[in-house]
Amino acid sequence: VEVDAGTRVGYLILDRPPLNIVSYNGRGQIRALIEAMDEDDDVGVIVIRGASGVFTSGGDVKAFPALPFDAMSDLAWNIAAPERCTKPVIAALEKYCFGVGCELAMACDFRLATRDTQIALPEINLGEMPGSGGSVRVVRIAGLTRAKDMVMLGKRIGAEEAHGWGLVTALADDGAGLDALVADYAAQLNAKAPLALRAIKRALNAVYDTSL
Repeated sequence: VEVDAGTRVGYLILDRPPLNIVSYNGRGQIRALIEAMDEDDDVGVIVIRGASGVFTSGGDVKAFPALPFDAMSDLAWNIAAPERCTKPVIAALEKYCFGVGCELAMACDFRLATRDTQIALPEINLGEMPGSGGSVRVVRIAGLTRAKDMVMLGKRIGAEEAHGWGLVTALADDGAGLDALVADYAAQLNAKAPLALRAIKRALNAVYDTSL
């Protein structure tokens, strides 16, 4: 975590080389860190991004069989932390946004991506279904037909197509452009009235939660 008090932006950085795979414990850490930044007066906007030019290729699913059966019940709750957060949360997507990374991004308020980013919920290829709310969020954001095409086939969706579907808010040409885009969105959001932003987010999410 890095907090820039000058710009009032808190960064949660996924940094587990080479592809920033998210461990089971990492999901709980993500939730806890978002909750902590939600309470931090120096943070007006939260940005989730990956290190080394990659968001994340997904979760450490190989470790799942070793977990107690009841340990899996908190997966969706942890990954929904950006949605519950009272402050705006931006996902900065580069290269790969797969599996739990896609689910985490879908729980954010804004998804900004480089044009070469690929997005996928590939769990069907492992004989599983997305277990952290991704299926439902893709349906709500992109519609049932597109969600079935993406999730039931485990397809990778390019950033341009994802933008057309509404899964991505805005596109940048490359990593430097993404940094500038994130900074611009964060600055615009921090210039707004915080209480109004909080109320708007709560109201829009309430409509979203009852849209199915």
